[in-house]
Amino acid sequence: MAKVRVPGAVIAAGGLVGGYGVARWTKKRPLGGAVLAVAGAAAAREWQQRAGGKAAGALTVAYVAAFAGSHPLAKKVGAWPSVFGVAGAVALASWAVADRRN
Repeated sequence: MAKVRVPGAVIAAGGLVGGYGVARWTKKRPLGGAVLAVAGAAAAREWQQRAGGKAAGALTVAYVAAFAGSHPLAKKVGAWPSVFGVAGAVALASWAVADRRN
């Protein structure tokens, strides 16, 4: 049986959206942070396997920057649009750098 691999783009976007959703709905920011961190680690592992260490490092920096950048962006466009926007940007970067290779 073939092992199904979830693209890093899906994992990263899910981590950004899921982390925010968990933090918002539970009102426990550390729990949302845990979701964000676990998904980020899983995405980084997938990126490393698909595209190597340099690509994984760059995409991990993009993931963290997207999380940080979503906060000031949310003040301009709203929380959910900001989260979806940065999640889409990270997913697109992931696809371009790592996921489209397989």
